[in-house]
Amino acid sequence: MERMAGTDESATTLGYEQARDELIDVVRRLEAGGTTLEESLALWERGEELAKVCRRWLDGARARLDAALADES
Repeated sequence: MERMAGTDESATTLGYEQARDELIDVVRRLEAGGTTLEESLALWERGEELAKVCRRWLDGARARLDAALADES
């Protein structure tokens, strides 16, 4: 299987932009097809992991924004 960008890094240490960019690559590869079932499953699992990282970053940003807006009130 072709190496995925960032697979040496734990997804939990990735920044939002890194996780998002790798997730985009994973989706493109899945949409392109031509991979074995095993490769597709590995890509899908990596995509799920990356999506969770992105969601955590976005949830954290939302919490910080909400806190900043509450402080202004």
